[in-house]
Amino acid sequence: MNIDHLEAFMYVVHLESVHKAAEALYLSQPTVTARIKTLERDLGIELFLRNGRSLTISEEGKAFIPYAEQIIGAYQQGKKLLKKEDNPDEIVIGANIITSQYFIPFALPFLKKANPQIRFKFHSATNDVLLDKLLQKQVDIAFMKDVTHRGIQKHELLNNSVRLVVYPGHSFQFQENLSVGQLASEPMVFFECGAFDWNRIHKLFEMANVNPRIEFLVDHLEVAKSIILSGNGIGFLPYLCIKDELERGSLIEVDVSHILQINQHIFAAHLNNGFMYPELWNNILQSVKEFEKEKILSLD
Repeated sequence: MNIDHLEAFMYVVHLESVHKAAEALYLSQPTVTARIKTLERDLGIELFLRNGRSLTISEEGKAFIPYAEQIIGAYQQGKKLLKKEDNPDEIVIGANIITSQYFIPFALPFLKKANPQIRFKFHSATNDVLLDKLLQKQVDIAFMKDVTHRGIQKHELLNNSVRLVVYPGHSFQFQENLSVGQLASEPMVFFECGAFDWNRIHKLFEMANVNPRIEFLVDHLEVAKSIILSGNGIGFLPYLCIKDELERGSLIEVDVSHILQINQHIFAAHLNNGFMYPELWNNILQSVKEFEKEKILSLD
């Protein structure tokens, strides 16, 4: 049994396409197909059911996945152990745009200090691109929004819920149980981005049959935040973007949970065969705790 044949099998499983697997492996499609057929002959089973040019994983193929992952994982761990000391381990971390801007600058120095022997490489990308990079083994771990894929394990890490914020002294700072009508009467900054469910905010006003005063429509978080900081509007922004300003009191969160809640989280995602650095994983968890602890300390 050849490790290359196992990897070809797992790439097709994860990417759900021989064509995509061939691109990721820098091979031709016939080569990937030949490797899978050879693996099937070695095992004496059909890993995929073929219907014309389409492939569907068989029940035997599904049952074989965890064993293939174990073999590949053990092989990769063995390779790492046999590396020369002057060739440091390299961990490739990916993150979506908002996590890259607000959490990663804190996390990377923390991780490097705890793991001086590891070289860290970082990629910032959209959630869709990060998923592809994970499946193609171009990143080891990615910080991203919730994802569902049979080849990926995910772990909830950071709260990034969307909050309504105003500048200090705004009348909403001292009011409770705001109505949708009151919100609609204020000049508003809308940050539009596919990473968040802004349709729910639009729907809030639509259901109340009111038109919000959207006077600024922007596609950059810092621009939206700056407009609110300057006292020229209010707006809904994700927590990671406004964490520091809330701590300093330069922005004020207004509780609107009685009319709207948008709970979002950032997840750490990696392939199903596991993240091969258990100590580093513990450091990642600790970095999240330290990041959150900054808020607690500043409020005491």
